[in-house]
Amino acid sequence: MTAATLCQFGQLAAVRIEAPDGAQAIVTLYGAHLVSWKSSAGQERLFCSAKSKRDGSAAIRGGMPVIFPQFGKRGSGLRHGFARISDWRMIDSGRQGEDSFAEFCLAASDLAPQLALDWPFQFELRLRIALHADKLDVALTVRNNGTDAFPFSAALHTYYLIDDLAQASIAGLQHVRFEEQDQSMALQEQAALRFEDKLDRIYFQVPDALVLDAGSHTATLEQAGFTDVVVWNPGALDAALLTDLADEEYRHFVCIEPALIEPDLLAAGAEWRAVQRINCTTVTPEVR
Repeated sequence: MTAATLCQFGQLAAVRIEAPDGAQAIVTLYGAHLVSWKSSAGQERLFCSAKSKRDGSAAIRGGMPVIFPQFGKRGSGLRHGFARISDWRMIDSGRQGEDSFAEFCLAASDLAPQLALDWPFQFELRLRIALHADKLDVALTVRNNGTDAFPFSAALHTYYLIDDLAQASIAGLQHVRFEEQDQSMALQEQAALRFEDKLDRIYFQVPDALVLDAGSHTATLEQAGFTDVVVWNPGALDAALLTDLADEEYRHFVCIEPALIEPDLLAAGAEWRAVQRINCTTVTPEVR
C-alpha cells in the first residue's frame, strides 16, 4: 500500500493518506486543507459542511484550514490570511514507524500575483500530516527565506465532529485568561467549558492539554509552539447567516484551534515550528 495517493475532493485535486491499519485522511492541494480524517475503525473525526464549495472559489468550511499570515481581521490583509486559499504542493510522503505521512509546501513563488504584491516577503510554509490508529500529528513550519524580518500569526482552524453541541464540553481551560469577541477579558472559572449558544473566545497561554468530550468519543489535544487556543461555534443565529453551512449543522461541530494570535517577528533566515497532536478514544455506552 502506498502511503499517499492522488484523489479528488469535489472538483479539487487532493491526496489520500492511508496507514496500514486502515486510518486515512484526505488533504486538498487547495489550502493544504485536511478535509477528512478517519480512524482505523472508519470513524470520521472532523466536520466538513455539506454546503461548502469544493471548487476552489472559496475557503472550505470545515476540516483543518491553515491560517497564515494573519488571524481573523487582526491585520490589514485577507481575513485569516492567504494560505487556506492558495495552491500548495505535496513534496514528500511515506511511512515512519507506525505513521503514514504526507508533507505539503507553499512558498512565495507559489502565490497568485496579487497576493504576492500584498505580502511581499520571501517565505516557505511546510505542513506535515501523519496518522495511524486514532492519532493525528500536524506540524506547521514557517521559514523566512528573505533578508527582512516579517510579522506573522498562525493557527490550525480545526473543526471537530461532535454528536451534539448541547452535550459537548472542553476540559483544561480552567484559570486561563480569555478574550471575548467584543475584546473584553475574563478568566475561565469552570472546570469544563460548555456551549449554550454562540461562543467565540481566544484563550491565551494555554498551559496543558485539552480534552474534548464529543459524545461518542473523547479527543485529547496537545500543542507545542502554538501558545493560544481559539474556541468557536456560531450558534443558531449566526449559523443561519452562513451560506456555506446547512441547517442545524452548527450542532455537530466545535472549533478548537491551536494558534499564535499575537504576531511573532520572524528574523531573516529563521524558522518557526508548531505541532498539534490529537488522540481520540471511543466511549462505549457502558462507560456513559
